[in-house]
Amino acid sequence: MKSLFDIRDKVIVVTGGGGILCGEMARALARAGAKVAVLDLFEAAAGKVVGQITSDGGDAIAVKCNVLDKASIVEAREKVLAAYGRLDVLINGAGGNKKDATTSPDLSFFDLPAEAIRFVFDLNFIGTLLPTQVFGKDIVDSGGGVILNVSSMNAFRPLTKIAAYSAAKAAVSNFTQWLAVHVCQNCSKDVRVNAIAPGFFLTEQNRFLLTDEKTGELTARGKTILDHTPMGRFGQAEELIGTVIWLLSDAARFVTGVVVPVDGGFSAFSGV
Repeated sequence: MKSLFDIRDKVIVVTGGGGILCGEMARALARAGAKVAVLDLFEAAAGKVVGQITSDGGDAIAVKCNVLDKASIVEAREKVLAAYGRLDVLINGAGGNKKDATTSPDLSFFDLPAEAIRFVFDLNFIGTLLPTQVFGKDIVDSGGGVILNVSSMNAFRPLTKIAAYSAAKAAVSNFTQWLAVHVCQNCSKDVRVNAIAPGFFLTEQNRFLLTDEKTGELTARGKTILDHTPMGRFGQAEELIGTVIWLLSDAARFVTGVVVPVDGGFSAFSGV
């Protein structure tokens, strides 16, 4: 049974690896024996995660990477290959929202700036597509491997206020299914493409929507989310790990083209 979930010595690239959720993924994957390349726009954030990994005896490198700049991604790929010689898994974790692309009493949908909407959409969707073009080619050429995207509950049911983020994550889910079929039919049947769809986890991108910046108490939106989450709480970053390891391992070798909710039951609850 242990061998089914074994990811030891797999070379795994994690974009957005300096963030809360993907940083936890990177640390957990390293603890499981993987070699992890932590990519992030903010090199110091990636370096902090790598420092935690190496201090625990793990194998990881920090690489600065702008997922919206193909030249930057190509440069990051070269550093990964120089360090590890190959690539087995790509986790597209870079993403997020922006306050300027979020409706509020002071900012109507009709006044949302196009540049803010474009930034959020590009960060989440184009920031998934471009790394997949660069790193995915190595995975395909090697004859086998895994691409794991990070979608969201917003892809299942768009949430109020965050039009750009919801649309972008819906695009990520659709792209996941499209790419899974494409690589099987045109490249290799041993390359799998899936996604996880986290429910509600407190991150730097959503904290301003779910908690009051001054008091730290839940906002009305935060309370509504918990009321619609049968488990009655926000997720903890480490609670993504079991699903991630399953999807990366041979335990899921006949699983491709799926988007798996990790949401405390939010997507299953009608509200009644």
